[in-house]
Amino acid sequence: MSDGDDGRILEGVTVLDLSTFVTGGFCSAMLANQGAEVVKVEQPGYGDAVRHSGPPFIQGESPYYWTLSYGKKSIELDLKNPEAKEALYDLVEETDVFIQNYRPGTAERLDVDYETLSEYNDDLIYLAISAFGQTGPWSERSGYDLLIQGMSGIMNVTGEEGRQPVKVGLPMTDLITAMWAAFGATTALYRRERTGEGEYIDLGMLEATLPWLTKQAGMVFAGEETKRMGTKDPVLAPYQTFETKDGFINICILNEKLWGELCEALDRPDLPADDRFEQNADRVDHLEELEAEIEATLAERTTDEWIEIIAEDAGVPAGPVYDVEEALNNPQIDARGTVTEIDHPELGEIPVIEHPLKFGSAESGFELPPPLLGEHNRDVFREHGYSEAEIDRMEEAGVFGDPDSEE
Repeated sequence: MSDGDDGRILEGVTVLDLSTFVTGGFCSAMLANQGAEVVKVEQPGYGDAVRHSGPPFIQGESPYYWTLSYGKKSIELDLKNPEAKEALYDLVEETDVFIQNYRPGTAERLDVDYETLSEYNDDLIYLAISAFGQTGPWSERSGYDLLIQGMSGIMNVTGEEGRQPVKVGLPMTDLITAMWAAFGATTALYRRERTGEGEYIDLGMLEATLPWLTKQAGMVFAGEETKRMGTKDPVLAPYQTFETKDGFINICILNEKLWGELCEALDRPDLPADDRFEQNADRVDHLEELEAEIEATLAERTTDEWIEIIAEDAGVPAGPVYDVEEALNNPQIDARGTVTEIDHPELGEIPVIEHPLKFGSAESGFELPPPLLGEHNRDVFREHGYSEAEIDRMEEAGVFGDPDSEE
């Protein structure tokens, strides 16, 4: 790890990412966004399975893959090939963070476990991501986002009362785990700066998700039962989605001041005067009656009209329910430069969703497009000091996969 000279906080940090799909992929993308050099190690001829997630595809490329892979380099290594494994160990010697999300036991079988790699680099930060962690009765089970959403309690509180539990529309527990992973890697790097010591991090998806229960966990701690409430909130009212004349609007009332301002904007002075709706606790207890009263008024105007009245004029927290295209393309996002473009080696300009940290005294952002499979096979080893003749011999030996393959 070395000090950077262009203001990017993780400049000089090198990451080797052997993970597949979201948990490791989004983690290393976060690190790349802050300046780390991320080398994605992929299965020859096939790559990360997320490359094949679709449809849709654009000229054979998965846009889903792009969102997890901006800012990285890609190399292919056949880890069943002893020479490829030795090449990996060479890279590990100069690596700061190593990421894998194998099922427990697989890293040991591939000889890429912490004990093996720390022999080559004793100050390595090693991040082992799995569904249930490296210990415990479920540790050897495989697991993905849907399973963890169900087992973490998220699906128990998502959806409408009396109906089937619903999965959050995003791969939420994958992304939660990825963010913990990036946080763990950066805090371990900070610790290493102070102590000079490497670190092994055991991160399980199920445990990663539980701290995010917050409000619902608090209810359980208080002996109360959680339930599915649609868009409603168990402890705040009104705090939900309402129907308007032509669509939907979200209104968020967190205190009595905002409640009074909302009623004034709606021209409903009778609501706060009603004993059923006077205080937040009263409104929570009479939520169905409150919803009927508010929706009767909201039905008189369109969503855009109510946004102007409630959010713009009255300053009360309210917003429309956008579809994904609208979420990616609106005046606020445009003004903040969140969705931009980056040059792809085969497709020209492609969209990139920038990450949100805007430092006052540091730079961030993606500098590389999502890589083609094996695009940097030669570059990475050339930068590592290998000669062209050595890289040629590696290719012939199948280090990057079958040299006779058309891939």
